[in-house]
Amino acid sequence: MIMHENELPSIQWFPGHMSKAKRMVVDNIKLVDVVIELLDARIPYSSANPMLREIIAEKPHLVVLNKADLADAVVTAQWIAYFKTKGIGTVAIDSLTGRGTKQVVKLSEDLARAKTQRFVGKGAVARSARAMILGIPNVGKSSLINRLAGAAKTKTADKPGVTRAKQWIKIAKGLDLLDMPGILWPKFEDPSVGLHLAFTGAINDEIYDREQVVRLLVEKLQSSYPGCLQQRFDIAQDMPEEPSEILESIGKKRGCLLKGGTIDMEKVQRILLTEFRAGRMGKISLERPEKESSQG
Repeated sequence: MIMHENELPSIQWFPGHMSKAKRMVVDNIKLVDVVIELLDARIPYSSANPMLREIIAEKPHLVVLNKADLADAVVTAQWIAYFKTKGIGTVAIDSLTGRGTKQVVKLSEDLARAKTQRFVGKGAVARSARAMILGIPNVGKSSLINRLAGAAKTKTADKPGVTRAKQWIKIAKGLDLLDMPGILWPKFEDPSVGLHLAFTGAINDEIYDREQVVRLLVEKLQSSYPGCLQQRFDIAQDMPEEPSEILESIGKKRGCLLKGGTIDMEKVQRILLTEFRAGRMGKISLERPEKESSQG
């Protein structure tokens, strides 16, 4: 049985250190020319921190859809078109292989050029563009930074904002990047947001009912990408409909058995989450732009 939105579990996670991280972003936003907002291409709506909209304000803004290699390419193209209607430049990337990352550097420099040229126009020495990269936990920020910086990764000296919690990194000849901690927001008003963050591993696995979340993930996959579970776990014959029965079938296929032949459901749940997050069930997007549009 598919659960309606008002029946979804309320998953919330806002560790204390994230309040400090938010203050750090607010204090340092004035130091940069452009903000790079890193989103998960599978869940661009749920991985967008609503607090950042107010913090970023009129600052030039680039959306980077990371983990595009795990997402449905057709849906990702729809998201890029959606952000274009909002006047926001968008790049889909895979930070592990580097696909699309050069475009991140170019667009960041382009967005910052108006400000950097104003300095030169006033007689100042030309300087690199300065960008801040923001995103929720586990969205791939560190992987992107390491890919952009490469072997030449260095702190940029003699510049405000250099602390243990944040650092300036020389990315290219014309771009310096201010790395910041990943942050969530105090309350997920839409229950599907917390659920999607749990599916993708953006929040601590210990703070929610894993059995319930995995069952809902199975429902979501069966609804949006029918056949992906059957193909991945080779259970196409006599495929059951109920999530609990599907999980039992997966457990039998993978040999997740306890003494007496009962299914080790905890092990099955871990397998399902791990394989979904790694993209082993295919290229899957959990959100489409029409949801964002309906939210205004």
